[in-house]
Amino acid sequence: MIIHGQRYAIFSAASGAAPDRQEPFKLMSNLANKTLFITGGSRGIGKAIALRAARDGAHVVIAAKTDKPHPKLEGTIHTAAEEVVAAGGQALAIQLDVRDDHAIEDAVEKAVSHFGGLDILINNASAITLLPTTELPMRRYDLMSQVNVRGTYACSKAAVPHLAKGSNPHILNLSPPLNMNPRWFKDYVAYTMSKYGMSMCVLGMAQEFKRYGVAVNALWPRTVIATAAINMLGGRVDAKNCRTPDIMADAAHAILSRKSTECTGHFFLDEPVLRAEGVTDFERYAVEPGQPLMKDLFLDE
Repeated sequence: MIIHGQRYAIFSAASGAAPDRQEPFKLMSNLANKTLFITGGSRGIGKAIALRAARDGAHVVIAAKTDKPHPKLEGTIHTAAEEVVAAGGQALAIQLDVRDDHAIEDAVEKAVSHFGGLDILINNASAITLLPTTELPMRRYDLMSQVNVRGTYACSKAAVPHLAKGSNPHILNLSPPLNMNPRWFKDYVAYTMSKYGMSMCVLGMAQEFKRYGVAVNALWPRTVIATAAINMLGGRVDAKNCRTPDIMADAAHAILSRKSTECTGHFFLDEPVLRAEGVTDFERYAVEPGQPLMKDLFLDE
C-alpha cells in the first residue's frame, strides 16, 4: 500500500515476520519535547539516536555504564549528554547497569521526575561474543543473557506504566527479525539466543501493551554498523565495509514518529524504513563511499 507517495516495507510479528509487507502509517510531526530513555546511550547507535532526537528538541536520558573515561571505549554518559544539549535537546545522564533491577527502577523514576514523564524507551544496551558453545566462557554467556534479554525485559517492565501515560509512546528494541535458519545458531548459539530473546520481547509485548497504546517494535541494520562492537568480532569485519550509526538513528526517528497505536509488532530493517521515507542516497551513510558493504547477521540472501 502507498501513503503520501511512499511504500512502507516492514517485517511484521503478527504475520510471521514476512518481509516487505506493505502498510500505511500515520506520522507524528517530530520528537520535540518527547522524553526518550536510551540504554547504552553513551556511544554508537544509542548516542546517534539520542542526537537525532535532540535535533528535534527532545529530552534524552542517557542511561549507560560508562561514568568515567574508558581506556578503550570512546565517550561517557556525561560527554554524550553534553552532545545532546549542543544538538538542541535537553539531557539527563544516569549511570546504569541494566543487570540491576533496582537501579533500573530508580533510573526510570529519576527520568520521569526530572522531565515530567516518559514517551520512548530504546533498548539498545547489548553484549556480544561470537564463539561456539565449546569455547564460550559461561561468564560471557551470562553477560549476554543478562544484558540483552533480561535487561530489555526489565527496562520494558519498569518503563511501561509511565509510557502508558506518555504521548505517542514507543518501545524500540535494537534486535533482529526472528530467523530460524540453523546457519545463525551453529557458530554462536548463545549470542543468537540472546538477541532473539530481545526480539521475542517485541513479539509478546507488542500484543500485551496494545491495551496501553504503547508500540513495541524492533529495528536492525541491513548492513554492519561501524561501532565499538565490531572490535569484538575477531577481525571478521573491516570498518570500511560498514555504514555509520546515522542510518540507524534516522530509521529509528522515522519509526518513533509513527502513530503508536497503528505501528506495533514489526521487525524493521533500517534501509527499507528510509526508502519508505523517500531516501535514495545511501552512500552518505557509508564509512567509505564506494566500498562493498557487509550484510549484518541474521539476514538471509
